Amino acid sequence: MSETIVEFRNATKAFRDVPAFQNVNFTLRRGEVHALLGENGAGKSTLTKVLAGLYPLTSGEMLVEGTPRSFGSPAEALSHGVAMVFQETNLIPSMTVAQNLFLGEEKFFNRLRGINIKAQQQLQRLSFHVEPTALVSSLGAAKKQMVEIARAVQRQARIFVFDEPTATLTPEEKQHFFALVERLKREGHSIIFISHALEEALALADRISILRDGALVVTDDAANFSRDRIIQAMVGRQLKDELYGTAGARKGRPAGAKVLALENVSMGKAVRSATLSVFAGQVTGMFGLVGAGRTEMMKIAAGVLKRNIFHGGRIRLHGRSVRFSVPRAAVGRGIAYITEDRKLDGIFDTMGIAENIFFGRLAKGANPVSVVTMAQARRDAADWIEKLAIRTIRRNAKVVELSGGNQQKVVIAKSLIQAPEIIIFDEPTRGVDVGAIAEIHATIQRLADAGAAVVVISSYLPEILAISDRVLVARQGRIVEEMAIEEASEEKIMYAAVH
Repeated sequence: MSETIVEFRNATKAFRDVPAFQNVNFTLRRGEVHALLGENGAGKSTLTKVLAGLYPLTSGEMLVEGTPRSFGSPAEALSHGVAMVFQETNLIPSMTVAQNLFLGEEKFFNRLRGINIKAQQQLQRLSFHVEPTALVSSLGAAKKQMVEIARAVQRQARIFVFDEPTATLTPEEKQHFFALVERLKREGHSIIFISHALEEALALADRISILRDGALVVTDDAANFSRDRIIQAMVGRQLKDELYGTAGARKGRPAGAKVLALENVSMGKAVRSATLSVFAGQVTGMFGLVGAGRTEMMKIAAGVLKRNIFHGGRIRLHGRSVRFSVPRAAVGRGIAYITEDRKLDGIFDTMGIAENIFFGRLAKGANPVSVVTMAQARRDAADWIEKLAIRTIRRNAKVVELSGGNQQKVVIAKSLIQAPEIIIFDEPTRGVDVGAIAEIHATIQRLADAGAAVVVISSYLPEILAISDRVLVARQGRIVEEMAIEEASEEKIMYAAVH
């Protein structure tokens, strides 16, 4: 049997004559983990989507187990042993976890109890703590990703493509995933691993390939790479030695006026008597493990979720008590919440960049008598494309045609066009490459320098330490620790989060 199980030869994929990648020669060997790295828009997801049957090649050829193939659908790819876990989950929200796991594999007669038992066994085998009878719509981003991974393993494929599989997982869940990858590798499966976490690629991969601007620039054994070599190959230039700063190495901004306060706010079991304050001209970082209630606290402040009617606490905006029944009311008062799940809550993916940003302006509650033309909307879009360095093949591109990181920038632009004074970023750099991370961090810092109150919710401690002026730590629905950035460290923050 040939050592190579997948091969792309001079492969090119173009959209409307604009290549996403071109003349790529790539091989995947049997029983190896091959990391595919590159900036957003480099073409790595598009390349794997050709393998998964979502797109045909424009030119060149793809061979699977030595035979030229052109899969017409993911189902056809799966029938030939190729399973893909997408960066954005593709589950049916109205169905249960068990039903999603076995979707497409149903027998003529099904016993729901039997499906639930099989799903429970599969999830336990992978050490994923997900209830098989739970509706997918009730799950958070991390658990949805677990279901996607479990479904791919359930299909018993020979070739797995993982596109940002660890972006929503906790450190403990990541260890379970790494163990799963090692087990699949020992069993002879081949894995393509796409990640912006360079340390994960260096630790997991046997070989690493790097794409830049649609071209494959280097393939080598992982042992021959360092983090600096990867970054230089990805961006074509040297970045700072450390993308993320170190706590204590800089002085935080002084607190301005208190603009937002939560006082003993409660919502079911997710938020329990949470108290916190947010100040103008500062970046307030919020850290906590999955289930700590960070996101729920800020969604209550932004009117996305409602606190308890009785004994629900109080929210104060500029010292005055407020209760927002819908997000638009909060937007009208200058609060913007930028979601962690851009696909579900952040964008209209079949619309263009200009339309998406225009809807952000509408959400502010513009004068209904005024007329905004598409020409004005396109001018606004051009302005924000330049400000946030949104990379697109054309100005009127649909958002679905953009890479994940550039979609994230559209979500940010859609909120910033409202000129908010309080901006809540929920996992702003999840699934974003190293170059775009620096750009988004610079945007956050500019907002704080201009006097805005910025809240950044992040599960990545180096990010919290790099951009925060003060740090809040959440645990079990409460804020349990507050510290200035000068006194913060990874050890102190993690200790507060788990004890």
